[in-house]
Amino acid sequence: MIEHFLQETARIWGEGGWVMIPLALLAFFLYAFAADLFFTFSRSEYRRFDASVCNHWIQNPDTASGPVGEIIRYSQDGVSSLGDIQSRFEGIRLAMLPRIDRRLFFLVTLTTAAPLLGLLGTVLGMVSTFDAMAAGGGRVIDMVASGISTALITTKTGLLIAIPGYFMASTIRRRRNEYAAFLAGLESLTMQHFRKRRAGTETV
Repeated sequence: MIEHFLQETARIWGEGGWVMIPLALLAFFLYAFAADLFFTFSRSEYRRFDASVCNHWIQNPDTASGPVGEIIRYSQDGVSSLGDIQSRFEGIRLAMLPRIDRRLFFLVTLTTAAPLLGLLGTVLGMVSTFDAMAAGGGRVIDMVASGISTALITTKTGLLIAIPGYFMASTIRRRRNEYAAFLAGLESLTMQHFRKRRAGTETV
């Protein structure tokens, strides 16, 4: 069964013409970039923690662990004002979000290019069809069928690549916004803790 599937796939791939090669490369880079972005967000572990856990870690930085713990310790280590905390979090955002945005933009570009590349195959297939009809001869039916097959296969392949890409890009964009909101919430909690700690010190 697997051998038959591979043979059928190879046959369809061959009938799609040379456009299938850039479509394959595009699909590889698209899904590789998407997987890398998903891995980046899963590694940050920000979705595992709610406000109560983060607040506890902010009050006790030594107990914090993982990437979130590193952010908490970095945002508090040696700060002397609210401006210092804001600068630390701004540095964290500049280190993470623009890099994610660039890769997300590239992912969206690849996703948009997939159906357009499939459309190019469609145009080439139809051109072959019209050329065969104009030339005539005994093999005109075979040549027309081949051109139509190329047109349909490349269009379908481009859509099959692009549709999952759109869903992945949408999910990654949502994760990016969630991460930005998480950093904003963490910054707010850190500043609240700093104000309380400074108010307690001044009272003493």
